[in-house]
Amino acid sequence: MCGIAGLFIKDPTLEPDLGRLLARMTSTLRGRGPDSAGFAIYADATPGLVKLTFAAPEGTDAEALATRLLAALGVGGIAAVRHTHAVVTLPAEDVVRAEAWLSEDAPEASVMSTGNRLEIYKDVGDPDDVAAAFAISRMAGSHGISHTRMATESAVTTDGAHPFSTGADQCLVHNGSLSNHASLRRALRQDGIRIRTENDSEVAAGYLTRKMRDGESLDEALTSSLKDLDGFFTFVVGTENGFSVLRDPIACKPAVMAETDRYVAFASEFKSLTVLPDIASAKVWEPKPATVYFWEHS
Repeated sequence: MCGIAGLFIKDPTLEPDLGRLLARMTSTLRGRGPDSAGFAIYADATPGLVKLTFAAPEGTDAEALATRLLAALGVGGIAAVRHTHAVVTLPAEDVVRAEAWLSEDAPEASVMSTGNRLEIYKDVGDPDDVAAAFAISRMAGSHGISHTRMATESAVTTDGAHPFSTGADQCLVHNGSLSNHASLRRALRQDGIRIRTENDSEVAAGYLTRKMRDGESLDEALTSSLKDLDGFFTFVVGTENGFSVLRDPIACKPAVMAETDRYVAFASEFKSLTVLPDIASAKVWEPKPATVYFWEHS
């Protein structure tokens, strides 16, 4: 059983509150899964630069590892350290080199995400503790998604926690279970999609990445998933500028949404929406089965 929350800010004056609101929404879902938690934050971008967020190996200083990485690359990048994670901002052409260096010199480190705006923070433990460790409440951004998990199909580890990112500025959280993830995982790996865990949700993220790499829009890729992914699921997907929701045709997993002039929000339970401003005047509804919902900044 998992809990999902998502918040898409329409009013820029609310962006400084993104992390605080998302952390509060996630806190209300603690009972749905206290094993691990994660947050994807779409923060400001720097033209020409890409963020690479990684989790340092246990017992390794994230700041020291980030410093070694930048020195090895010989670039004037910037490193911001938050708890066990480091966000290294690099010229776009150096991201592949950075990933290769981490794979060779720090193989136990895990790349959480890459992208112009996306930063992913996740860890084992209670979501309130995870949010506090990374100071999620102090983060600003235009949109974000979160997840708290009770592990069923894979180990309770940082890598196994949601959100999952298999493409630049793209991430996914999932409530449900896929029955054909093993065969899909093999096919995705053969197609060059990097899948690190046995979690079926990472397979779903990789599936969307492959579809979009092959020319489909996110809307088209999500529509295709209704045919190709066997199981029951609710997906919340983040992209550089957008936020999307999809439930499977049976839609047995709980989901509720709210929209005002200032934001769009998603949660597994209505109580998560009650922490939001002006929720009493919001349009509140249950997303329909097999229907793609998408909001995007212009």
